[in-house]
Amino acid sequence: QVQLVESGGGLVQAGGSLRLSCAASGRTFSSDAMGWFRQAPGKEREFVVGIGWIGGSTYYADSVKGRFTISRDNAKNTLYLQMNSLKPEDTAVYYCAASTTIKVVTTTQSPFEYDYWGQGTQVTVSS
Repeated sequence: QVQLVESGGGLVQAGGSLRLSCAASGRTFSSDAMGWFRQAPGKEREFVVGIGWIGGSTYYADSVKGRFTISRDNAKNTLYLQMNSLKPEDTAVYYCAASTTIKVVTTTQSPFEYDYWGQGTQVTVSS
């Protein structure tokens, strides 16, 4: 059974940092592109950042560029998201996802391009 399990969310003040982790099991994701999405109440799920498996290409949404950093440890089958300089508008449930079809990430990704999803972790940034 394929599982993606996020952790590391929580409550933080504006300007603070959090590091999200996404542990994968049931499948080796080293050959898959992976990404982070987020969904705020009443809003659609939006792309945050993706990382390809060919060359480790990355693409960030403009709203997080320069503040968030994605990384992956294929040996541990784990995806990370380092979030710095957090803003109240970053408040959302954050989901990690894996795509078996995307090879290189060069632009914003649609949730429909991803095959596996975690259950999400809440990130709340207070002002």
